[in-house]
Amino acid sequence: MPHRIPLVAGNWKMNFDHLEATYFVQKLAWSLRDVRFDYKRCEVALMPSFTSLRSVQVLVEADRLNITYGAQAVSVTAQGAFTGDVSADMLASLGCSYVIVGHSERRKYHPEDDANIVDQVRAVLAADMQPILCVGESFEERRQGIELDFAVGQVHDVTRDLSEAEAARLIVAYEPVWAIGTGMVATPETAQDAAKAIRDDLRKSFNASVADSVRILYGGSVTSKNASQLISEPDVDGFLVGGASLDVDELATIARLAAKSGSR
Repeated sequence: MPHRIPLVAGNWKMNFDHLEATYFVQKLAWSLRDVRFDYKRCEVALMPSFTSLRSVQVLVEADRLNITYGAQAVSVTAQGAFTGDVSADMLASLGCSYVIVGHSERRKYHPEDDANIVDQVRAVLAADMQPILCVGESFEERRQGIELDFAVGQVHDVTRDLSEAEAARLIVAYEPVWAIGTGMVATPETAQDAAKAIRDDLRKSFNASVADSVRILYGGSVTSKNASQLISEPDVDGFLVGGASLDVDELATIARLAAKSGSR
């Protein structure tokens, strides 16, 4: 079985100012150091708001922390008269490793369509960062029994415009919309079925090398209580954590549980 290092990414959404973010990162680093956390077995990333990225960068670089970080959104344009937008190059210059693309909240509230999401993925890749592409069905698609086709289709809408090299750098986060912030969570079997369907489509569209290299995360009410079962599934390579990522102890515990699968 291919070895993929698990990734636990905390999506803070619109929480924490730059001072709170700095305190959180320090406390998380201390918590993981105290338990001799092995970052080679699990990568830990944080997704602060734009206003906190510079503070997180300074702390991570000054203290030489092993924690990585990224942004929650990105503009499709490089520069110009686009008030309020933040470009991929700006994020890269702040040391970001990742950018979340296509989160259901962005799709719903802004809204971002498929064409826009493809352009975001391209912008992130061009700036030498990795996009975390969020996909997942609503209650309605699940009621119709088309949840797997829907999630796979969302991935395919992006990957059909990518080269093999670009697709191999993609990270996919399967986040069933009905589970985000609701306290409801997909069963390990449901998460595995979706992750396997996405990986099978990558294998069909590209090749085994691409399919085996892409990390597929689960997101949707992830906690320390369900993380062990979810990460034990062969095609689930980590988590995009929402609410639980605002609690240092909870996020550290989730990371430790994911690290236990890092040698599989």
